[in-house]
Amino acid sequence: MTHTHVELRPGAYADSVALLQVSRAVQQADGVVAAQVAMATALNLEVLEGMGFDVPAEAGPNDLVVAVRLDDADTLDAALAAVADALDRAGRRAEGGAADLAPHRTTATALRDAPGGLVLVSVPGRHALVEAMDALEAGSDVMVFSDNVPVAHEVALKRAAADRGLLVMGPDCGTAVVDGVGLGFANVVRPGPVGLVAASGTGCQQLLALLDHAGVGVSSALGVGGRDLAAEVGGPSTTEALRRLDADPDVELVVLVSKPPAPEVAATVGSYAEGLATPVELALLGPGRPDLTAAAEAVLRRLGRAVPPWPVTGTAAPASRGRLLRGLFVGGTLCQEARILAEEALGADAGHTFVDFGDDAWTEGRAHPMIDPTLRLEHLARAAADPETAVLLLDVVLGHGAEPDPAALLAPALADLDLPVVVSLVGTAADPQDLAAQTAALAGAGAEVHLSNAGAARRAVELVGSRG
Repeated sequence: MTHTHVELRPGAYADSVALLQVSRAVQQADGVVAAQVAMATALNLEVLEGMGFDVPAEAGPNDLVVAVRLDDADTLDAALAAVADALDRAGRRAEGGAADLAPHRTTATALRDAPGGLVLVSVPGRHALVEAMDALEAGSDVMVFSDNVPVAHEVALKRAAADRGLLVMGPDCGTAVVDGVGLGFANVVRPGPVGLVAASGTGCQQLLALLDHAGVGVSSALGVGGRDLAAEVGGPSTTEALRRLDADPDVELVVLVSKPPAPEVAATVGSYAEGLATPVELALLGPGRPDLTAAAEAVLRRLGRAVPPWPVTGTAAPASRGRLLRGLFVGGTLCQEARILAEEALGADAGHTFVDFGDDAWTEGRAHPMIDPTLRLEHLARAAADPETAVLLLDVVLGHGAEPDPAALLAPALADLDLPVVVSLVGTAADPQDLAAQTAALAGAGAEVHLSNAGAARRAVELVGSRG
């Protein structure tokens, strides 16, 4: 008979990535059926409830929850010992560094010893303003990886950067390639003549993957944050990034990729781009605009390169039940692109759903779904069990920073489904996860795997449309 144990540890804290690793380590211990070690945020409490754990009502976001389900009560001591060991190892990894050096307490003091350069800020969003402003005042460009940063803080940072001739990448800047070095979630690509400015993380990665497949390299990819082209922010980082790439003699063509921008900001930035010496290809998503694959093809034609066929592996089974398309995404731009294409073909408000699990609303107190797939896997199971679901559409994004073997977690969940699954697999042959192996594993589980997200979305729409 199984035994469940749930306890609160008030005041204990570890970051979401460390706790993800702790949870996985405990799940592998003998006698453990399920385990979740997490801060008691509202979203994590929802996950714990979905796993069948009964968490005390007084749990709050400053409490650590240890929840385990065991084969029997006799293994509880061993399971808690596994929790203690995993937490200890996570803590030692976080300390790191030379034992005889006192750590700097603030970004400002650290930059006194290492001025200039690029500072990457990855702290809870409400604290990012202070660290990023310290970096700007020290004369450094900043990449703000943090999400859930208030828009007022973003505007303040970008005004301060503009006054100093500096660049703020982000907030929520998940992808960048600077001087050939990938930061955040970055694919491994060859150097080449294209420079990217990206108000979109996975949109940037889609272009990196498609251009790499076509044999075209990228010199730089400067992420500017998904809100930079929103009306509230006005595009200051986009303008600065365009200026810098225009001044780079290695860049022959600049591509500006973005989620749907505010029309007035897009017009202003477009006018600025027209005045640059380096040609700029706009890849701005929106109804009636070219999708990202079409944008990649336009880039290839401007460079005089051939457009290759975009790979498709496997064949999805015909839709045999339901009438609805369910899109479950880890990439916000990939999700928006799929939604736009589906609504153009099937109509808006027809009941089809598209969820971006990387949105701020899903990541408060949790690791990004490209690292922790737990939430999406739970929703996938619910969507597959819904008789109204006709087709599942998913993305899988590879590269440094992402889950080391996403297919190993996703393929078992797909293998026994009785409905068609279409996957856009965004990655390059040099990515650490092994693009070919990931493709084979997902196709082996019955999915139809596309390198092009637009191609995957259109295929899913076709399958839903065949149901009439």
